[in-house]
Amino acid sequence: MNTEKTLQAFGSDIEANIRSIKEILTAEDILVYRFETRDATECAAIYADGITDKELLGQLAAKPLAQAAAPDSRSAAKKLLLFPERKDADDVQTAVGEILSGNPVLLIDKIPGAIILGTKKAALRAIMEPQTAITVKGPREGFIEDVKTNMSLIRRRLKTPELQFETLTVGKRSATVVCLAYLDGIVDREIVRKAKARIEAVEIDGIPDSSYIAQFLADRPDSLFKQAGTTEKPDILCAKMLEGRIAVLVDGSPIALSIPYMLSEDFQSAQDYFVSPARATISRALRLLAVLVAVFLPALYVAAQLFRLQLLPFDLLMTISGSIRGIPLSPSLEMFFLLVVLEILIEASIRMPKYVALALSVIGALVLGDTAVKAGLVSSPAIIIIALSGISAYTVPDLTGTISIVRMAYLVAAGSIGTYGIPLLTGALLYYLISSDSWGVPLLAPFSPLIARDLHDSLYKAGLFSLNTRPKTLKPKNHTRLHKKESS
Repeated sequence: MNTEKTLQAFGSDIEANIRSIKEILTAEDILVYRFETRDATECAAIYADGITDKELLGQLAAKPLAQAAAPDSRSAAKKLLLFPERKDADDVQTAVGEILSGNPVLLIDKIPGAIILGTKKAALRAIMEPQTAITVKGPREGFIEDVKTNMSLIRRRLKTPELQFETLTVGKRSATVVCLAYLDGIVDREIVRKAKARIEAVEIDGIPDSSYIAQFLADRPDSLFKQAGTTEKPDILCAKMLEGRIAVLVDGSPIALSIPYMLSEDFQSAQDYFVSPARATISRALRLLAVLVAVFLPALYVAAQLFRLQLLPFDLLMTISGSIRGIPLSPSLEMFFLLVVLEILIEASIRMPKYVALALSVIGALVLGDTAVKAGLVSSPAIIIIALSGISAYTVPDLTGTISIVRMAYLVAAGSIGTYGIPLLTGALLYYLISSDSWGVPLLAPFSPLIARDLHDSLYKAGLFSLNTRPKTLKPKNHTRLHKKESS
């Protein structure tokens, strides 16, 4: 609602109050339920059909008032109501906002003001394991699109009075609830203050998803790398909060944000904390190797063909030479063509129905690829390299979009400058990463700048008793998170 407008106060005449609300809420789904008390005093409940629990409204509000004499004040009326959640509304604008949120407004004749009843009801999907973060071991719960449910999932894991929730309303027309969650005794309060100020300063018609809030929270919204962590799992978000981060929940989105963010987070998995440290370290090393393969392999193949054939072993060179004989496209165009086909197949498989997408994957990977090779349009080594690069990129799902862009850039550099283009672009990319930060935390932390104590849970996973302090990079108020008691 626009707070700059003068608030219109309720009067004591019920008909005038109903007209004031209906002048603003003219839609057909805004209904007025009229009933009378035992001594024929008129009452009315105004609600939005479909998002209000009408059964509760009738049982806990209309029935008790209909069986009693008319109350002489709002406080007396609230004593008759059986709702655990109820509050006063003195002006029409507040009442309208509550109605649109799913909470009905109760009006009683000759009593000024209104009573807000907490009977919001929304069709919600069940809490289940998110498709973007499937694990073999560990919790399987995931966030859903209701911010209240998501808050309860966090509260269930962090049973401490230090857990704080601050709710804000963003969007002139959507009035979306955005919730900041943090641990008061751990988090840097300056970050909380800045995050709250940035969200309060947002002026936009609507917030359909948490990605919109991520753009407003970012210091560099146009950055190639994201500025906030994302997750759909409550256990991961709570672990990040325990390290000193802020969680941002947005009503209508199952994806929670966390700030500050470090690039090494995307190489970690929830399952790393349910297996041995050695296994977790190997898994993280494999993810890093896969990202390097996804980015560099196509560019190195093109550079070797065009400029440095001696980089390839003789036997491999002879095999590739036999495969590329008669191919009409240059190595660069061949790679670009296959990368474009790969991106098209990925986009189509994501947006098509599940079973059609499965058939499309088979057709694209087997039929189309095999036919292209037999027709002499592309070579077999090129298809193998693109397939390996595409699969490797999805070992770190949160970086897939960035990897695709960087892979294209390396391909351009290799095809135009040759082998010199790859180290030049690598230097530029490292400079970009080193100079980037998220809320004062460098993206490459704890490697640049080097913080030895924080290396215990980066690409290397140490044992539990080595993780007795929180990351120094995040500047937590309380650094100790584990006290090991000596047994007598």
